[in-house]
Amino acid sequence: MLTSSGVSSLSQLPSAAYSVAAVFIWGASDFAGGYGSRRANAFVLTAFSHACAFALMTSIALTEHGVFPNRTSILWAIAAGAVGGFSLAIFYGALASGHMGLSAPIAALLGAAIPTMVDIALEGAPSRWSIIGFALAIFAIWLITRPEPEGENDQAGRPKGVAAAALAGIGFAGFYLCIHQASGSPVWVAAISRIGSFAATAIAVAVIRTPLELDRPAAMLGAVAGFFDVSASALFIYASQHGRLDEAVVITSLYPAVTVLLARLVLKERFSRWKFIGLLAALAAVPLIAAG
Repeated sequence: MLTSSGVSSLSQLPSAAYSVAAVFIWGASDFAGGYGSRRANAFVLTAFSHACAFALMTSIALTEHGVFPNRTSILWAIAAGAVGGFSLAIFYGALASGHMGLSAPIAALLGAAIPTMVDIALEGAPSRWSIIGFALAIFAIWLITRPEPEGENDQAGRPKGVAAAALAGIGFAGFYLCIHQASGSPVWVAAISRIGSFAATAIAVAVIRTPLELDRPAAMLGAVAGFFDVSASALFIYASQHGRLDEAVVITSLYPAVTVLLARLVLKERFSRWKFIGLLAALAAVPLIAAG
């Protein structure tokens, strides 16, 4: 796994608890952002979301009096925010255009697999659990992306949103790898990362020249998504700083389960039997890949 300081099993308990909390908050954030992107442009909504997130986390950081990151950590945090923020906008678009329950696991798979592959290149061959996880992931991706005779597919016959979700997953992996290099108060690191997030999405909005339109429901969903996303990011940063990064990635990568559940309860999303099996396989592959 990615290099991290060794800690005792007792000291792992607090970091694991923060990671579990991040799972639920990130899952709810993605649902809110994806749902809001059905009413507004994903980049406009995400830019607004990051502005709200920066305001919230900066206010908390000013009252917390935590250690302010050094110059190198600031640059890593901004880089992580830029990559993660742009990827999040793509991800919200994927959630809005297709089935949330299919797009979310794809992004989580790649977000967990790529840091693991980086570690494999640095540390050597993977364990048998990683090998099993990769095989299961390939099987899951095939089931999820296989053409369906019914349902909304893209021009290639794949379910809508899957390709964008895969691209977002690569960006999420970049976020994990960059944010782990930043030291200092997790709250300050999370707040500073939103500078990069807002800048990246604002530039995208300017380039595509999309109208700056958000109705009240979309703005509320964007704000909720931003508050939840930056809160989960701070929890993840804390977990990775005080425990093992691989364990933090493993646990937090289970967030699609929450998104899937909300999509099923609120949007009444349904899947074919094979897609449902693929979903379960994807969710099972995430911890296997990173836990190896």
